[in-house]
Amino acid sequence: MKKYMKQILILFLLFTVLIGGCQTSKNVNRDDNGKDSKTITFGVTPWTSTIPPTYVAKAIIEDMGYKVKLQNADAGVVYAGLAKGDINVFMDAWLPDMHRNYMEKYGDKIDDVAISYKEGELGWVVPSYVKDINSIEDLMGKEKLFENKLFGIEEGAGMTMTSREMIKGYGLDLEYVASSESGMLAQVKKYISQKKPILFLGWRPHSMFAKWDLKVLKDPKEYFKTSEVHVLTNKGLDKQAPDVYQFLKNWNISVEDIEKMILEIENGKDASEVAMKWIEENKDKVNKMIGK
Repeated sequence: MKKYMKQILILFLLFTVLIGGCQTSKNVNRDDNGKDSKTITFGVTPWTSTIPPTYVAKAIIEDMGYKVKLQNADAGVVYAGLAKGDINVFMDAWLPDMHRNYMEKYGDKIDDVAISYKEGELGWVVPSYVKDINSIEDLMGKEKLFENKLFGIEEGAGMTMTSREMIKGYGLDLEYVASSESGMLAQVKKYISQKKPILFLGWRPHSMFAKWDLKVLKDPKEYFKTSEVHVLTNKGLDKQAPDVYQFLKNWNISVEDIEKMILEIENGKDASEVAMKWIEENKDKVNKMIGK
């Protein structure tokens, strides 16, 4: 009897191993090279500055054998997704000031892996033909020149929250007009075509500085400071995809290159094609980032 029980136990264990192996093979997709295929999810905010670096990194990571998913969301959702692990990568984090509130809330669950570029200038902008306004302080008592309006972007953006603080801090009689980036720029185009004064939010990299002659107003109270633009990942990506993590740690790109790509995309070129062109023109840089 004991002999039969032992044989039954052995058969049961063999069956369990076989079933487990079958289930594992169902859960692991393999590409044509036999490599385990994993999906890397990028958070993509509705800002033009997010698109070029995201698509360049996407193309490089796909060439490394991974699938890439792009998830469109506002900044708050992207940071929450990184913290939960639902989003793996964000290429456009403005630190230390503009996204400080998100990092204070989620930073202990996020990896800050690299600096894309250090010239993230941002602030309130006017056309250069508005001669007598060069500083935020110059706006005091002259708000009517701009119809008492400051045109901005979506409510969840760090620049929006900071701008509302600035209006109070400087004691300005201004209404913050929240909109999408494209909605704000439509107003800018309309006003500039008529040579009318307009006050709005601006940042680099952005094609607005190539399209129009603009100036960023000085901010004596330093609500806005030049930011570094960082690459963030979820904690655990270094174990999930160590080669992707190492590539992102080596990542960097110039603000001028970003602006050139933004212009190409706005002029009708496909973002993927623009990214591939940059990769072709920067092979040595790409090879260095991926460790070749």
